[in-house]
Amino acid sequence: MEEMQASMEEWGRTILDYSPKLVAGVIVLVVGMKVAGRVVKFIRSKMEKGPLGPEMVPFIMSIINALLKMVVILVAAGIIGVKIASFMTLLAAMTFAIGMSLQGSLANVASGILILIFKPYKNGDFISIGDHNGMVREIQIINTIITSFDNEDIIIPNASAISDVIVNSTGNDGYVRIDFDVHMPYDESFDKVKKIILNQLSAVDEVLQDPAPMVGIKAFESHTIVVTVRPYATIRNYETAFFKCTEAVKHGLGKNNIKMSYSEGIELGDIGE
Repeated sequence: MEEMQASMEEWGRTILDYSPKLVAGVIVLVVGMKVAGRVVKFIRSKMEKGPLGPEMVPFIMSIINALLKMVVILVAAGIIGVKIASFMTLLAAMTFAIGMSLQGSLANVASGILILIFKPYKNGDFISIGDHNGMVREIQIINTIITSFDNEDIIIPNASAISDVIVNSTGNDGYVRIDFDVHMPYDESFDKVKKIILNQLSAVDEVLQDPAPMVGIKAFESHTIVVTVRPYATIRNYETAFFKCTEAVKHGLGKNNIKMSYSEGIELGDIGE
């Protein structure tokens, strides 16, 4: 009984001795985290006004945020009485273990750095990576987020992005070519069909006149002539322009009574409006 009472008294003295340090450490931790958050916001606001691109700021700020919070934790641990050398050794061991288990994530981080340095694409670019295409919304440390025409966010690991074929459609003045074909019977005048198609395309607001739309014969098949239609539109208007162009061409051919090939060109009939 006396031993238990002595032990409790010793624990009580230990708690009393460490209480000020513990309270001070907790205060430093809480206040330090809030100060670190404000510092990060201040630095971010300054960097966003600087020469760095919008892709670099989130990447750099995530690193600064992690470093500041680590400093706060180390200071608080030192006040409480934790030996920093032992703490750093434990932290290094934990970092190594985590690094070994997250080799794929580290590859994504390294790829993210390469993307920010060499800039194969940037925020706002319309890109295709593998089977995915869309507008780049954000380049993060591990992932690249693109928004598709369906307004879906597609999250692509940076390592996959940089190892795959990247098609950036924004680099060349921000416009792309629209392609679709029209099947014309041999007994129709190509010059007449071409003129009708070009007139219809000129009435579509989304179609660019520089470069000018192109209409030409793509192939001679057994029962039909394949006419290819190639107008240009900005990337943002691509989908709208495509549907308006096909609709306009269909109306124009029908209005001018151009014959169309049905059943692989064997039968001829009016296309209608």
